[in-house]
Amino acid sequence: DFLFFWGAVFLITTTLVAFLKKENQELIPAKEETKGITDTYRLLFSIIKMPAVLTFCVLILTSKVGFSAADAVTGLKLVEEGVPKEHLALLAVPMVPLQIILPLVISKYTAGPQPLNTFYKAMPYRLLLGLEFALLVWWAPKVKHEGGFPVYYYAVVVLSYALHQITLYSMYVAIMAFNAKVSDPLIGGTYMTLLNTVSNLGGNWPSTVALWLVDPLTVKECAGAQGHTCATAETAEV
Repeated sequence: DFLFFWGAVFLITTTLVAFLKKENQELIPAKEETKGITDTYRLLFSIIKMPAVLTFCVLILTSKVGFSAADAVTGLKLVEEGVPKEHLALLAVPMVPLQIILPLVISKYTAGPQPLNTFYKAMPYRLLLGLEFALLVWWAPKVKHEGGFPVYYYAVVVLSYALHQITLYSMYVAIMAFNAKVSDPLIGGTYMTLLNTVSNLGGNWPSTVALWLVDPLTVKECAGAQGHTCATAETAEV
């Protein structure tokens, strides 16, 4: 029902735009910096060769390594400790209004001449929240009872998620504002696409590596089988 409703809204909205929105007939001459795919990639290569851009790309590709495990694995580990998936899904609902409001609030602080200051200030708090997420996973079996988990545990999880969203969006909005500020207006689309792609890649590859490392770094114990570590998938199955 949820998907059907928003699918209908999407179809109606795009149909109205197609029929009611009129194109501007006045042609505004603009300088063409690129003429095709080859020129576009040649331009991207020339941009990324600039020392400042290259340094920024290296920094942004490695800046989120410290958050990767907490962001990618916490939910999976909570489910592993017995927290129902449907409860975690419901806990995401209160985050939606927060995710709508946060960019509006944070944009006031990133509109100045130094938008990355917000990025720097949010980073240590997000690192500390990673430790707090680890404590949440450790705490889960301690408070679990036959009926599930107490309400105060879910309250702590919601509060932790809310604080995490604040730090996450502070860094996200700040980096987007910085990318928009430094991009050359003549090639703004190409410039911003490159920087935003690097920013997205800087958040995705650490999460992928963290998920890949979960299994080999997890300590496993075999109950009732002395001398076996169950460290590999083969031994765990036996």
